[in-house]
Amino acid sequence: MQQGSYYERNLPHWHPTGKALFVTWRLYGSLPAHVWDVLQKKPMSAGKRFSHVDQELGNARFGPLWLADPRIARSVVQALWHGARELNLFELHAFVVMPNHVHVLLSPRVSLARITRGVKRLTASKANELLGRTGQRFWQEESFDHWIRNAAEFERVQHYIERNPVKAGLCRRPERWPWSSASRRSTGL
Repeated sequence: MQQGSYYERNLPHWHPTGKALFVTWRLYGSLPAHVWDVLQKKPMSAGKRFSHVDQELGNARFGPLWLADPRIARSVVQALWHGARELNLFELHAFVVMPNHVHVLLSPRVSLARITRGVKRLTASKANELLGRTGQRFWQEESFDHWIRNAAEFERVQHYIERNPVKAGLCRRPERWPWSSASRRSTGL
């Protein structure tokens, strides 16, 4: 039996101790109502549900796309590095900041709720200030998370995260997307 935490909101959240987690969070209001209608009416596994939502997010050309602003994307990357390197809250394995969502592969040293709350709070405040919309909701409250079962899955998820901008047509090679671990790895940062 795995030790860790488990809870449910709209999604199940199981965080076994010592396991890496694939985490995705998105901007508030980034999914249109018709997507929610499909998700409510069509029974599907959590994995299929995630794939459907992620495809919609990756193809989005409407709704809030505030993370496309380099100042805001940079603040998210800085918050991730701050949490990993300075606060030592997690080990950061891979990440990408897309125009309306963020994917992260990390090994938590504290609760995932503490990590996401801290990153979201810090970046929402900064982004809202930059956008002149102080005090408004920036991030969707709940995040998607999935614990990594083995080394092969870890590698698949890391590859998935770093290829997300290529899949969305934002660049031709993962290392060309400036708001990702692939870019950081190629420049040695």
